Amino acid sequence: MTHDNGTEKLVVAVLFGGRSSEHSISCATAGGVLAAIDRDRYDVIPIGITVDGAFTLQPDDATVFALDPEALPSVPDNGTRVHWPASSVSRELTVTDAAGATRGLGDIDIVFPILHGPFGEDGTIQGLLELIGLPYVGAGVLASAVGMDKHFSKSVLQHSGIAVAPWRTVSAREWAASPDAVASAADALGWPVFVKPARAGSSVGVSRADSAADLPAAMAVALAEDSKVLIEARLVGREIECGVIGGRRGEAPRVSVAGEIIVRGAGFYDFTAKYLDAGGVDLVCPASLTPDELTEMQRLAALAFEAIGAAGLARVDFFLTDSGFVINELNTMPGFTPISMFPKCWMATGLSYPKLIDELIEIGLETVR
Repeated sequence: MTHDNGTEKLVVAVLFGGRSSEHSISCATAGGVLAAIDRDRYDVIPIGITVDGAFTLQPDDATVFALDPEALPSVPDNGTRVHWPASSVSRELTVTDAAGATRGLGDIDIVFPILHGPFGEDGTIQGLLELIGLPYVGAGVLASAVGMDKHFSKSVLQHSGIAVAPWRTVSAREWAASPDAVASAADALGWPVFVKPARAGSSVGVSRADSAADLPAAMAVALAEDSKVLIEARLVGREIECGVIGGRRGEAPRVSVAGEIIVRGAGFYDFTAKYLDAGGVDLVCPASLTPDELTEMQRLAALAFEAIGAAGLARVDFFLTDSGFVINELNTMPGFTPISMFPKCWMATGLSYPKLIDELIEIGLETVR
């Protein structure tokens, strides 16, 4: 977009919030991006999706969406409604204000969909953007859907020769019909097990079950988030994470240095530990790995990224066990909050937060999905 002073800036629509249980974390991620994005290079249009799914025009003010454990941020319904282009021949956004007046917001160059969980990270918003022909940051429809669904992502990774934690996928119908059979399957994995919604993130809905007696409560928590649940064997080892950037044609994915999550005490890295009370957790970046361990982690992370057909960015979570690296999850739109591991790993690798945003936007503009 050309401005009155003759300078060229890219117009970036930052899309955040959404209908998932990770609404607040998406808002906090947007706050981080709004604070860090280079205003000399970009004009920003903040589009917040309310918990009911309304697309609203929000203030370009990072402080409004800062992560506050006492009052998690959210998208208020201010009465505005943002309208996407009617077809792929236009890139113009319009907005109707609370009084009913509609005005243009101008053409946009790219969408940065900072959405976590269902209705955003799972290929749904990517499908919308593909239909109307708007470039966007991150993985495409298929990779987003595969990355969001832990059952299918683990299946794809396992097929590619990558070690994953043993698991059993259970539907709500199966649990209701045969709880004893599900308990037997969990018993075969060995106690304790972790019970997770198949399509959620930020450790929402995750519980540890130490015995069959704990399973009903853990299943109830997970099934409140999804109709499909994973029961995973517990892995003993160091929790290691890294960031991946890729998608440029002809270039291999790049992988950051490693970060390590050290949980003090008997707990695990759940939602509270991640975002509300970091007192029991240390995030160490860079992690202490041997050169061979770092090389192997980076090889596996790049392989996983390409196995699901990812683009743009991902965070790959490992356990480093006595027998080597095991992938726990691959997140195609990882948290971008100031305390998140993805930007921490890239900053430790030498890529600043603003430069990281620059590169993701550049890749998004170049990616042919």
